[in-house]
Amino acid sequence: MNETGEHQIVFDQTSVADAQLVRDRLALFNVSVTGLSAYYPVNLFVKSSRGETMGGLLGEIWGGWLHIAHLWVDEAVRGRGWASRLMDQAEAYAVERHCHAVSLDTHSFQARPFYQKRGYEVFAELDDYPKGHKKFFLKKKL
Repeated sequence: MNETGEHQIVFDQTSVADAQLVRDRLALFNVSVTGLSAYYPVNLFVKSSRGETMGGLLGEIWGGWLHIAHLWVDEAVRGRGWASRLMDQAEAYAVERHCHAVSLDTHSFQARPFYQKRGYEVFAELDDYPKGHKKFFLKKKL
C-alpha cells in the first residue's frame, strides 16, 4: 500500500459500493462537461423455462452511442440465434433512444466474424491482447 500524506491507494476487489461511486462520479463529470445526461443501462438476458440465465448482453447508452460491453450465450444454446436476437433487441432499443451508432470490442478467439456479418467494422486493434491473440474494436452506424 502506497501512502501519500493523508491518502492511500487501496486494492480492493470486493467493494461494489466504491466501484459504483467511481462510475457515478465519472458520469457526473461527463454530464457537467458535455451537458448530455441521458444514460440508459442495457441489460438483456436469455432465460430458460426454469429461470436459468443462458445468455446475456450488457451495455449502456450515452452520448448517442450504444456501447456493448459483454455478450455471452451458454454453449448449451449456442447456434440457435440467441446472440443475434440479443443484438437485434439492443440495437432496436438504441434506435428508440436516438443513438446513431454502436461500439464494442472482441478478441480474435471470440466473435469478430459474427459482428462483421452484422455490419460492424473494425476501426482499431491491439496485438498480443492476450499474448498470441488480438483485441478488436468495432463500430456500426445505426
